[in-house]
Amino acid sequence: MVVNAPDQDGEEMPESGEDRTDPSTRLEGWRRFVEEDPAAFDLLPEQQWQALSPPLRDAYDEARIAYHSELQVVRTSTVKDIAHQGRLLTLLNQREHGARRGLIVSGEWTTGKTTALKQLGRLHELRVRQRYPGSQRIPVVYITAPPKGSPRKLAMEFARFLGLPVIGPRHNTIDVTSAVCQVLIEARTDLVLVDEIHLLNHATTAGEDLSDHLKYFTEHLPATFVYAGINVEQSGLFTGIRGKQLAGRCVLVRTGPFPLNAEWRSLIASMENTLHRHEPNTLVPMAKHLHQRTGGMIGSLSHLIRAAAISAILDQSERITRATIKSIRIDHSSETSGHGRSSSLPHTG
Repeated sequence: MVVNAPDQDGEEMPESGEDRTDPSTRLEGWRRFVEEDPAAFDLLPEQQWQALSPPLRDAYDEARIAYHSELQVVRTSTVKDIAHQGRLLTLLNQREHGARRGLIVSGEWTTGKTTALKQLGRLHELRVRQRYPGSQRIPVVYITAPPKGSPRKLAMEFARFLGLPVIGPRHNTIDVTSAVCQVLIEARTDLVLVDEIHLLNHATTAGEDLSDHLKYFTEHLPATFVYAGINVEQSGLFTGIRGKQLAGRCVLVRTGPFPLNAEWRSLIASMENTLHRHEPNTLVPMAKHLHQRTGGMIGSLSHLIRAAAISAILDQSERITRATIKSIRIDHSSETSGHGRSSSLPHTG
């Protein structure tokens, strides 16, 4: 999303941000996510900003709010590491005829797992598009593990992503799976992203069935599988023979809270902008306070600063102060346990 500032004559209005984002678990939504440019916003000069008429001022503020409502991807060390590990595996698996190696991203909530997973997929697809311009390939598939999953539910997640015709009760699991595999093979899919993998528990019969079906996909598709989930080591994912087999085929990358260090301060500095009276980098001195509020969680930090910026636009103060930060409510987990979180370095392998 690129946000444009209105000119003084009112000939150009900023995008309203009213269009809704399609889910990335559908092919059209995923393609839009891949193709969408990172949000950008250039502030008007002070004199031009002061001269805006009320309607143009409202439109301008709505554009700034839309900018902050979109989650900005920050290239953290964790995101870079997962992108690097994922690319290595796709290259290693290119000519692999046996069991292909996979990647599992595990960590606490709001530590950037899904963001890193989707960025890996986006970068891969952009590379494929650059190499094969104009092709009808579907390089990447992104799905989430179905809750209380079954083989049929898993197959349906793939079918929905691809937008396959309506599948009725007369189509059994094998029919759906065969159709999905045929389409993915013809589309040259070589990276499959499965989020929320902690929902798969090998200690249950349903989890075993779902795991067997997922294994079927990995063996019948010439693709690298990358999974992400909350603390998968404790979720039952590695339980039993199936779990041990998965653990033996996958690289594990852990995400976690960021320590109070130079990277944390850099993350803060990169998030504050688009306010007219707010001096850049004035949040950096609050780094310790922000770390206490969020427990070092990148998702919580992003929510806190973006919400504070929107609040500063709405109340016309145009500044983020300690009082503004204090007034913003964030996720319950950070609010109740942020002070007690570990500040160790996030694990990256």
